[in-house]
Amino acid sequence: MIAVVDSGSGNLGSVARALTRVGAPPVVTSDPEVVRRADRVVVPGQGAFRDCMAGLSARGLDEALREVIARGTPYLGICLGLQILFEESEEQGPCAGLGLLGGRVVRFSLSSGGLKIPHMGWNQVSGHDPLIDDGAHVYFVHSYHAVPSDRAVVATTTEYGGKFTSAVRKDNLFAVQFHPEKSQRAGLTLLERFVR
Repeated sequence: MIAVVDSGSGNLGSVARALTRVGAPPVVTSDPEVVRRADRVVVPGQGAFRDCMAGLSARGLDEALREVIARGTPYLGICLGLQILFEESEEQGPCAGLGLLGGRVVRFSLSSGGLKIPHMGWNQVSGHDPLIDDGAHVYFVHSYHAVPSDRAVVATTTEYGGKFTSAVRKDNLFAVQFHPEKSQRAGLTLLERFVR
């Protein structure tokens, strides 16, 4: 069973439809016990960091996620689902995250060469990971990005006024700043690889 975690701030419908399209219809849930029983866990998210963390905490999902990741359950984080893995975010904060990866989530600098914030639209990833091809074009919508303290967890980077971390990998944990469910073929390929 694949659990798509409902923290109260997510693009659940489009993620569930994309997983169904690749042959893996998920269970959308806010029940921590369902998350604990899942074979794979997907955490999508749109909105603000503090609101997402508050939604996870209120439902007991923060502890469930820590448990399943520690146990080795494959985890896919999308957008906020990547950011919450870190120690803290400056969005609405500072605000504490799950603390599973060292580092912070910071806002794009307004001095990034006159580029617009939020970073919205198609961009390319650079790096090698079993789930995403080097050079794939994917869809982003975000104003904040993670700055890992351990560069070894960086799976891909993307250029937007300088390089930023666009995907992280640590053991069974993989998370992306972009939206696979909006990234057409590249995104569906990622989801297919995750579920298989």
